[in-house]
Amino acid sequence: MIDQLLRFTPILKQKIWGGKKLNQLFHKNSDGSNIGESWEISDVDGDESIVSNGNLKGRTLRSLLKEYKYDLVGNYVYKTFRDEFPLLIKFIDAKEVLSIQVHPDDDLAGIQDSFGKTEMWYVVQADEDANIIIGFKNDATKQEYLHHLENKTLLDILNVDQVAKGDVYFVPPGRVHAIGAGLLIAEIQQTSDITYRIYDWDRKDIDGNYRELHTEKALKTIDFTAKENYKTSYLKESNTSNKVVSCPYFTTNILPVKGEVTVELSSKDSFVIYMCVEGEVIFNYKNQQEVIKMGETILIPACIDTVTISSKEQSKLLETYIQ
Repeated sequence: MIDQLLRFTPILKQKIWGGKKLNQLFHKNSDGSNIGESWEISDVDGDESIVSNGNLKGRTLRSLLKEYKYDLVGNYVYKTFRDEFPLLIKFIDAKEVLSIQVHPDDDLAGIQDSFGKTEMWYVVQADEDANIIIGFKNDATKQEYLHHLENKTLLDILNVDQVAKGDVYFVPPGRVHAIGAGLLIAEIQQTSDITYRIYDWDRKDIDGNYRELHTEKALKTIDFTAKENYKTSYLKESNTSNKVVSCPYFTTNILPVKGEVTVELSSKDSFVIYMCVEGEVIFNYKNQQEVIKMGETILIPACIDTVTISSKEQSKLLETYIQ
């Protein structure tokens, strides 16, 4: 049995669009500039998370999964994904707008020996007038899309939402999107690092080169149909798990915490991940106590049935598992 709550050392990624908020607001210390992503929990090849606490300190997530199997991730998850951890958990700081992009589903990504990329975003902090590009304004055709791509006028047909703290967006494969400048995002996604870049604002990398575009691959996955509303609505009842997103790849709830709440996990045949997106909380399990501040993440192994969470101030957690 794996009998402890697990914390991991963040893996910090420099990006040409990254900024300084991950350090300034979350105290994720780095000597590098333009830190765009903090990979909180990862099993991506070459970027395996390492435990930072307890008796398992120094072990990789991958080695724990191979040793503890069902105890770590649950029966259903292990039978489905075996020795591959199925989720990649991130915080993203977009000082500048990201590229307009799209992600493939499992079938298309499988050609590249990868999972597809279904993801969701929770806006932790937003500068004034920050926005997200998400989907099409109206149903489009391939020909219309290619015309605007060639003429660098994609924003004429794409939907742009102004966003604020607490907004949630679900991004299935095929939905064109871009995180706008001035946003600090919590992202939950399938374990995949595949992105099809559509347009990158004609900017160059640090070596003076344009980043690669994936026009043909993107065409195979883009969903040209429009939605009336792309933002996800949810309840915000205190000390209760309020469901936000439920899909075959993950379920994510919002758990506002004030005071103390005992969370029963025995009905979940899954690990549970908590990301603190506001305030500060204390997790208690047996004799273990972990203080989780805004911008930090903790993983509860599937074999743990109950944890107690407390907060002196109004705090907020994202709660994620697979069902």
